[in-house]
Amino acid sequence: MKTIIIYATKSGATREIAERIAKKLGDTVLYDIKQGTAPAIEEYDNIIIGSSVYAGAFRKEAKEYLINNKDSLLKAAKDKNLIFYISGLDPSGEKTGLSNNVPPELLEAAKAAYFLGGVFDPKTAGTLGRLAIKVIAKLTDYTDTIDNPKIDQLVELIK
Repeated sequence: MKTIIIYATKSGATREIAERIAKKLGDTVLYDIKQGTAPAIEEYDNIIIGSSVYAGAFRKEAKEYLINNKDSLLKAAKDKNLIFYISGLDPSGEKTGLSNNVPPELLEAAKAAYFLGGVFDPKTAGTLGRLAIKVIAKLTDYTDTIDNPKIDQLVELIK
């Protein structure tokens, strides 16, 4: 079964999650939305879409992708596995992170949706990002909260 993981990332955690999923699945294409025109999703059996969430909002390019491709994603969800994931440091934002950013029809059509954790790396965060994470999440050091057991659940759901 062929899989495509379409993702939008700011500092790399969403890509890291995509890579971990791909490694476990095999036969997977990774596609960063910033690359331009996405491959035709009709060619894939599994369509996984991920975005980082900051202050409850998806990356702009991820929201635009969902809006611009809603009809083809809904059509694909009828006979393919459509799965969403979000990455971030605050698991309490799981429900709103998905419901506030994914059109309701797509969320309802999806086989599953996951909050898969995230990474804070002060070396890649800008000054404002480091300050915000320090104040909000009380983090100053490298922190990896990627949820590998949930990644395994996602992979098992597809297999």
